[in-house]
Amino acid sequence: MKSKHFPKSFKWGVTISSYQNEGAYNTHGKGPSIWDTFTNRKSFKKGNGNTATDFYSNYKTDLDHVKALHLDSFRFSLSWSRIFPEGVGEVNPEGVAFYHDVIDYALKIGIEPWVTLYHWDLPQALQDQGGWTNRDILGWFEAYVNFCTKEYGLKVKTWIILNEPMSFIGLGYFMGMHAPEKKRLKNFLPAAHHATLCQSLGGRLVRKNVENAIIGTTFSCSYVRPLNRRVIHKKAAVRIDALLNRFFIEPALGMGYPIDAFAGLDFMSKYIKPGDEDLMPFDFDFIGVQYYFKIVAKFSLLPPILFATEVPAEKRNVKINAMNLEIYPKGLYKMLEQFNTYSGVKDIYITESGVCFEDDIEDGKIQDKNRINYFKKTFKYTLKAIENKIPVKGYFIWTLVDNFEWAEGTKPRFGIIHTDFNTQKRTIKKSGLWLKSFLSKRK
Repeated sequence: MKSKHFPKSFKWGVTISSYQNEGAYNTHGKGPSIWDTFTNRKSFKKGNGNTATDFYSNYKTDLDHVKALHLDSFRFSLSWSRIFPEGVGEVNPEGVAFYHDVIDYALKIGIEPWVTLYHWDLPQALQDQGGWTNRDILGWFEAYVNFCTKEYGLKVKTWIILNEPMSFIGLGYFMGMHAPEKKRLKNFLPAAHHATLCQSLGGRLVRKNVENAIIGTTFSCSYVRPLNRRVIHKKAAVRIDALLNRFFIEPALGMGYPIDAFAGLDFMSKYIKPGDEDLMPFDFDFIGVQYYFKIVAKFSLLPPILFATEVPAEKRNVKINAMNLEIYPKGLYKMLEQFNTYSGVKDIYITESGVCFEDDIEDGKIQDKNRINYFKKTFKYTLKAIENKIPVKGYFIWTLVDNFEWAEGTKPRFGIIHTDFNTQKRTIKKSGLWLKSFLSKRK
């Protein structure tokens, strides 16, 4: 397999996010986000994103690396609280100017900017009013998206509305593992429904404000298999698949929530107001698939309603990454197949895929053989999908530089470029050099 085997129009990009990379958490008028609050509390022991990779100061260096590695697209997110410090109201001109600078420099060196409007860092001022559980977020989000699309829409043509709604809602408003540390269905259900509405609301605003816009949204997904052939485990896998892989895409396609999978989702009706079902769908130009690991499901009495749980990868004698999740590149192909079964899906982009390992340093160099093998396999399955008429139009690597990996801190390293968090020195890993060689042959 060589890069020239891919269509000439195929996009090769890399993805970062505002909180994980920018740093400058209280600089030039930026307001606090829920992640600033979460990581700066005394009980959190894995560091914070106050500096992160200091993209705020190093954006030209990082974009130069994107260009040098022969990538053509750069996906990044806007920090809502850098633009609106209080979430709504007064605009922060220095925050607005920063993103103009990033976009302008990307365009100057021939890199296409892709903007993600929301990548998890909700302004703390809005969380103080209930955050995603408060239906008022529809108005807050509308004002934010309306401003951003009018401000940057002449320069940016590809827009992503939400990054992985199941991740930030499930981990932040049900399991309490991520900011803002909320738990229980009473938080999850309204937050999930409001995210569904905002997903399509954002799409409609981009369509209205940006001429010739290409609009998408992204979904986290995991390839789910039952523990064995027993019916109870098969049904458990169906429920987990519905929650992780179907929950947000099906409403966007006009199919409603996947209540067929398990009765517990009927509780959503409490939060669905008259007219909402007409507001949930949007005709996206593409969807983003974000794949990292496989899940093996089994029946369990806990949690209730779902009655299913995951069998930990470290107990299954499989290859795992630095976060103890199963490495299963073929699962990417399986998920591309699954999303392609929806008649409403047009184009598909792999908007994130990557793997984290501890650095393999030999003779002072980062060898990175495992990450190279991962990319070789996922690129192979991506090409197989294209050959089988699945409309995959691009692959965005997670991520450019080792960054602040949310609740896991800086230990998991996903970057194709090593970050020394003490000095902010960047060193291209062997995986980055391999990628550069791979992409150089497509010309």
